Amino acid sequence: MAIRESVADWFSKKKIKPSLDYQAEKLDIPGDLWVKCFKCGDTLYYKDLEKNFKVCTKCGYHFKLSFRERIAITVDNGAFIEYDKDIRSTNFFNFSDTKSYTERIEDNMKNTGLSDAIVTGEGKIAGHPVVLGIMDFSFMGGSMGSVVGEKVTLAVERAIEKKMPVIIFNASGGARMQEGIMSLMQMAKTSAALAKLADKNLPYISVLTDPTTAGVSASYAMLGDFIISEPGALIGFAGPRVIEQTIRQKLPPGFQRAEYVMAHGMIDIVTERKYLKDIVSKILEFTGH
Repeated sequence: MAIRESVADWFSKKKIKPSLDYQAEKLDIPGDLWVKCFKCGDTLYYKDLEKNFKVCTKCGYHFKLSFRERIAITVDNGAFIEYDKDIRSTNFFNFSDTKSYTERIEDNMKNTGLSDAIVTGEGKIAGHPVVLGIMDFSFMGGSMGSVVGEKVTLAVERAIEKKMPVIIFNASGGARMQEGIMSLMQMAKTSAALAKLADKNLPYISVLTDPTTAGVSASYAMLGDFIISEPGALIGFAGPRVIEQTIRQKLPPGFQRAEYVMAHGMIDIVTERKYLKDIVSKILEFTGH
């Protein structure tokens, strides 16, 4: 009886409204001529937004980029050789919620044109050959399942073989729980691969975008020799809403945003998207790659 009462009391507690700096961004930007900024609320002309690297011209809010958009502004001439594009997720545990995990994967593949939440391959940045991993949040929230872990690991192994640096653009809500322990194992797997890269004195640049959280932030996203972030990116393990509701206290302004995280020593550089390619190329030049 005491247990039932305590559970009832817990559910009846008043919810604490989290103090978030930004409104939640929808996955799809409307395809009309005008777009509403999710931070300042101003209406933007879509072509102006595209010309400005999908950064709000009024407040500097960085909209999410798809894999293809990221390639277009990062890789020289958009020339990209993709790795392991035929690897597919498996429904290890016959998982199903409102639909089976298999159906959910198929739906995401159809809607995004991607095979999973990361695309890996190689290209050149300002003439420097690199191995790239680019996460796309539109595929199941950029969640890390067995395919993401495998593709990251294989990409790192190819980088070691070809003696090339690795750059990963992160955008993830964390591990993919539909795969249970198989998704969590990818944290150790990718971390071990990056340790081998470090042993070969090959640089790893991790770029954090909004959001980079949970299992991805607890593994390869925060293991970079150089960690760069776009402004305002949400970076952390548990989200601020979960933390506030757990500790029942308001968090400091800007908590878990890129600028706050850098001020506390976990990020090297926070830079606007338009300067990102130039900064990465300078790092590659500095490291002799």
